[in-house]
Amino acid sequence: MNIRQFIKANRDDWKKLEQYIIIFGKNRRSLSGQDIDQFNRLYQKSAQHLSYGQTYFPNEDVTVYLNELVAKAHNLLYKDQVSSLRQIRTFFSTTFIGLLLEQWKAVIVAMILFTAGALAAFLSVLNDPLNLYSLLPEQVAQSVNPEQLGTNTGSVDASLMSASIMTNNIQVAFLAFAGGITFGILTIYIMVSNGVMVGALAGLFWHYGNSYEFWAFIVPHGVIELAAIFIAGGAGLLMGYKLFAPGPLSRAYQLKRQAKRSVQLLLGTIPLFIIAGIIEGFITPTSLSLETKYAVAALTMTGLIVYVACGKVLLQKNNAKAYPHS
Repeated sequence: MNIRQFIKANRDDWKKLEQYIIIFGKNRRSLSGQDIDQFNRLYQKSAQHLSYGQTYFPNEDVTVYLNELVAKAHNLLYKDQVSSLRQIRTFFSTTFIGLLLEQWKAVIVAMILFTAGALAAFLSVLNDPLNLYSLLPEQVAQSVNPEQLGTNTGSVDASLMSASIMTNNIQVAFLAFAGGITFGILTIYIMVSNGVMVGALAGLFWHYGNSYEFWAFIVPHGVIELAAIFIAGGAGLLMGYKLFAPGPLSRAYQLKRQAKRSVQLLLGTIPLFIIAGIIEGFITPTSLSLETKYAVAALTMTGLIVYVACGKVLLQKNNAKAYPHS
């Protein structure tokens, strides 16, 4: 049985299960005993389909769809309603990590686009520092004074530059995921142009021999800030790709499903921006040694890696318990 035959043969059962999930989620008492039996039968049948899909179609959208469908049905059948705090904990400990691991390739593509823009701008400004004014917004370009950064770590110019970059990055994160609705074209532009901003500044400070000082003001908060942007960009790129190549499913369905996942990914980046803001407010503009600021950057990168690794382990344990049929 090929994937199209598999979907055609079982699509009606999946739709019925979706309807039961909606009804059961709103008001359990509205279902009769016969309805609950039917709900359970459809759940068991869909769990078998999930197992079949994981075996024969592991990389197809239908398997991801079935995984989400069976998870929702399982939660309604076997779990009590959880508190809001527990839902938040579950989202950040497993749901967000699961979505991130599913789309890691799109995140890498977003990072490559950013890097390409940064490298091009870096070489351009390195060749002629005046190119900075054609690459950056006027307000940002005029606020930069590379000759003062190394001698006055508490300077207004450095703080304004850092704040401008952070504000820009938050806006970029929101626009990057929303750009997916343009088939990813806007997302690509945003990732490249944001890379151009960072690359142009890096080129200017390299030209004046202050790269070490420059990156000390950027990386403490920039590590997790850029990680959040790459995640948001990856979400937008994946949404655009699903619209461009929907496969056996309709574009409308792909947009609805991927938009929901992209919003969840964007919500998952909020704590990253909060942490970045705290670091920028209390560490970046201070007179701490440059080495200390680099140590903070290393600490944030390590923390991010540990968070993803621990989430992956927890997700695997939960999946093993939730899907004994797989």
